[in-house]
Amino acid sequence: MKAEYKPYVDELIELAIKEDIGDGDHTSLCCIPQQARGRMRLLCKQEGVIAGIEIAEMILKRLDDTIEFEQILHDGDRVKAGDVAFYVTGREQSLLQAERILLNIMQRMSGVATQTAVYADRIKDLHTKVLDTRKTTPGMRVLDKMAVKIGGGENHRMGLFDMILLKDNHIDFAGGVRKAVEAAKAYLKTTSKHIPIECEVRSLEDIDEVFAAGGADRIMFDNFTPEQTRKAVEKVAGRCETESSGGITLDTLRDYAATGVDFISVGALTHQIKSLDMSLKACKN
Repeated sequence: MKAEYKPYVDELIELAIKEDIGDGDHTSLCCIPQQARGRMRLLCKQEGVIAGIEIAEMILKRLDDTIEFEQILHDGDRVKAGDVAFYVTGREQSLLQAERILLNIMQRMSGVATQTAVYADRIKDLHTKVLDTRKTTPGMRVLDKMAVKIGGGENHRMGLFDMILLKDNHIDFAGGVRKAVEAAKAYLKTTSKHIPIECEVRSLEDIDEVFAAGGADRIMFDNFTPEQTRKAVEKVAGRCETESSGGITLDTLRDYAATGVDFISVGALTHQIKSLDMSLKACKN
């Protein structure tokens, strides 16, 4: 896990515990002896890419640091139904408190990783990399983005704070591409910030406007056809990174990647996913 991600993950885990356990897991408290110890296993029930094992261990240790965690698989492993990811041994009350929290997180993260792997595999022999977007579940973004990386994709910006991305609305409000890029450059100089500038373009002529304003770190081609994208990549001619975005599906992904564009951003990696089925069940050994 990236060091900068840990505060987000720690906060998310605390919220998940507060949300699910509140003033106590009264079901377990009423029928499970406090010192009773047991063993459970994480069982995969579908084929896919597993993700969130590292987070699961963090959740378990946060609830009870005496829990023993026996890891079998690793984040990013391809799994099939019947595979066991890990075993946990400890106080049964603690294991039951952790069960649904870690399953919710692992199932979603594995769904994102599995979806990402499908897209990344489609163009793995080409130069282009698949990017995620900010179309994530509020509060879960850090885990969604971790899952994208685990599945073989790359991360776009984390949020509004770590990149200037001049999209259509910013450009229209600013009075055009050139004015928006010039304003972004002036802002960075005034504030002494060092973050990249990306500018969305809606035509080949807009590319000229970006460079007339001094250029950007990356240009995003919004809703271009593959043929328009090829011309746009040629026009940029390696002067900055390039990205395609807008309505690109798994069926058209390879056509866009074949144009030589550096990145393709796909919102579906995180907002059109199916969670991977798995369970955490008591076991004898």
